Amino acid sequence: MRFGRAAAPKRATGRRGAPRSWRNRILAVGAATLALPIAAGVAAPTAMAAPVHGPALRAPAGGYEELMVPSSMGPIKVQVQWAKRGGNAALYLLDGLRARDDRNAWSFETNAMEQFGNDNITLVMPVGGQSSFYADWYSPSNTNGQKTTYKWETFLTRELPTFLEGYGVSRTNNVVAGLSMGGSAALALAAYHRDQFKAAASYSGYLNISAPGMREAIRIAMLDAGRYNVDSMAAPWSPAWLRMDPFVFAPQLKGLPMYISAASGLPGQHDNPNSAIGVFNTGNAMALEALSLVNTRAFQARLGKLGIPAHFDFPASGTHSWKYWEGQLFASRKMFLDATGAW
Repeated sequence: MRFGRAAAPKRATGRRGAPRSWRNRILAVGAATLALPIAAGVAAPTAMAAPVHGPALRAPAGGYEELMVPSSMGPIKVQVQWAKRGGNAALYLLDGLRARDDRNAWSFETNAMEQFGNDNITLVMPVGGQSSFYADWYSPSNTNGQKTTYKWETFLTRELPTFLEGYGVSRTNNVVAGLSMGGSAALALAAYHRDQFKAAASYSGYLNISAPGMREAIRIAMLDAGRYNVDSMAAPWSPAWLRMDPFVFAPQLKGLPMYISAASGLPGQHDNPNSAIGVFNTGNAMALEALSLVNTRAFQARLGKLGIPAHFDFPASGTHSWKYWEGQLFASRKMFLDATGAW
C-alpha cells in the first residue's frame, strides 16, 4: 500500500511522466506524508518501503484505486471509483457500525460500483471507523485500549476533500449516503457542511438518538462492535451528543434533497433463516431494523412539523442487511446525479 495513488489496478494516463515541477511537488507531498505517525487502530500500509507520493494532480476518467490519505488519526485507506468521464462530483458512501479496517463494505457487499460505473461521479468509500458514527470524539475509547481519538468528521470534511481536490474532485459538488450508523452520520455531515454536500441519504439510520433508551441501546451495540465506549464519543445530553442527533438538528436540513428509508423488519426476499445461524442473524436484523423504523418515523414527523420535504420509503418487508440497502442506493441514484449534475 502506498500513500496517495496505489500501485494497482494500473490505468494508462496517456503521459510518459509529470513535468519536473510537478514531480518535485509530488515528492515534497510524499515526504511530508511519510513523516506522519501511524495511529493505533488504523489500518497501516502494507508496504512502507514502497515509493511514496501524493496526488497526481489530475482528474482520472474511470477506474478504481486505493488511496492512503493523511489525517490526524494517521493514514486512512480510501477506496475510490473515479467518475467515468473525469467529472468533479463525488458520492461519499459511509459504512455501518461494524466497519472493517480492510475494506468498506459498500465495495463488496453491494453492487454500488457497478451501479455508478457509467456515471460521471466518483465513489468515495472510506475504510475504518468502527462504532465511530463518523464523529469527532472528545477522547479515545477507554474500554478497548484505543490510543487515538476518532476525528472522522474532520477527516471527511477537511482532510479528505483537500486530498481529493488534487485529483480534480470538487470540494463542493458532493453527496453523501450511509446505512445504519452511517445513515445518521450522512445527515449530520450534510447538515453541518452544506457547502460540501448537496444531497444526503440515510438507509435504516438511527435518526432520534436522544429518544428514551436510545443511548443505552447504542452503548450495548458499540460494546459489541469493538468494545467502544459511547461516553468517549459524547457525554450524555451534552451539546456534542445533541449535535449528533438528526431529530435535534433537523431545522438545518431545510432545502437539502434527502432520501430516507427504513423497512418494516419483517423478513423479505433477501433473508434466508434456514439454519440456526440464519435464524439468529435474521432475528437480530429484524430487531435492528424495527428500531430504525421507529426512529425514522419519528424523524419523518419532525420534518413534517418543520415543513421540510424529504423522500421517505418504508418497504413492507426487509431487515437490517446489505441487499436491501443495495436496492435503496439504486433508488436514490437519480437524486445524487441530479444534485451534482453528474449524468
